[in-house]
Amino acid sequence: MNSQDMSIVNLVLHASWVVQLVMLLLLGVSVASWAAIFRKLFALKRVKSLNEEFEREFWSGTSLNELFAAAAQNAKHAGPMERIFASGMREYQKLRERRITDPGTLLDGARRAMRASFQREMDVIESSLSFLGSVASVSPYVGLFGTVWGIMHAFTGFAGMEQVTLATVAPGIAEALVATAIGLFAAIPAVIAYNRFARDIDRVATHQETFIEEFSNILQRNLGAHPGSPSGH
Repeated sequence: MNSQDMSIVNLVLHASWVVQLVMLLLLGVSVASWAAIFRKLFALKRVKSLNEEFEREFWSGTSLNELFAAAAQNAKHAGPMERIFASGMREYQKLRERRITDPGTLLDGARRAMRASFQREMDVIESSLSFLGSVASVSPYVGLFGTVWGIMHAFTGFAGMEQVTLATVAPGIAEALVATAIGLFAAIPAVIAYNRFARDIDRVATHQETFIEEFSNILQRNLGAHPGSPSGH
């Protein structure tokens, strides 16, 4: 390649096939990473919105039985917090149907059901996060591999030359360095998104755990005041 014609496109087209394969892989990973970032961004926004909407309804004075009936009807479109609440109420009602009246047993059953539901919800919320972490940590090294291979290939081509100048070395080295640049292009957004999403998910988890404790306290108070009847809060 002419040393004066060193545009990115020409560098990619004149790179060795191994380096081109690395570049193609990194570009594919970058596209998948951006798709995961936008999916997670909208998913977290929806989770926060649904949780806030349910929490407003929960603290508005609506009875627990009415909230549970609404959650059962809206199961497909409910948010994580509403599904956690429904799991606790469902387990409570199942225990009541078995004529269990001990408040401790009822409360423990509801709490265990909510914890299991909480874990399922967090598994869904955290999906794709490990992929972004892998992209962030691995992409620079894949790019570095392409660069090292490209430099080796370039120096192998110089072996038969009697005189090697910067003009002859520069194109081959530049071709190899493009792989590292693409690796960083894939990794940097993934790192930023991973840190942002991890922080947001921690907040969602804390919020939902707080709700579980608050709802458990409400059940405990209601069971103490009116055994077997968690109708109000």
